[in-house]
Parts: sequence; C-alpha cells; structure tokens
Amino acid sequence: MTSEKEKEPCCVLGAMSCCRVESIVSVDERGQMVLPKDVREKAKIKAGDKLAVVSLENDGKVCCLSLIKVEELEGMVKSMLGPVMDEVFKR
Repeated sequence: MTSEKEKEPCCVLGAMSCCRVESIVSVDERGQMVLPKDVREKAKIKAGDKLAVVSLENDGKVCCLSLIKVEELEGMVKSMLGPVMDEVFKR
C-alpha cells in the first residue's frame, strides 16, 4: 500500500529546499557524459531509467539543465494539470 507522501511528486515548483552542485561532469566529443556512481545511487537511477532533460532560459539562452526521472515528471504534470482537466470535464 502506498502512502499519500509516496504519491506526491518529489519536486514541486516553489518548494525546493535547496540546490547544490552534486558533481562536475565532462561532455565528450560525441556529446556524452557520465553521471558519477554516487550521484546515480543517491538519485536511485539505474540502467534503463528514462530521464527528461528540462531547460530553463534567461534572455533566450539556456542557463540551467535539470534531469528529472520520467515517472516523477508524470506525477508533476498530473498534479498541475489534474485539477484543471477535472474542471474542464465538469463543464
């Protein structure tokens, strides 16, 4: 049985407690990079997991890239759009 806390997305806009640099990675000539093992373990990322690359822009330039597990992104979208869609279908 899953608790209500487990159903909530881990990242909610405006609710971030802190941001920090976890590691520095290099991009090779093919555009690939490796997430360090300790970061993968901490984030519970394993082979085959899907990650969404989310960008933030400032003055038309990408200033920040984030990786979000797809299942977390689904939860975030559902929590934001669910109430809107419920209201649309009530009409």
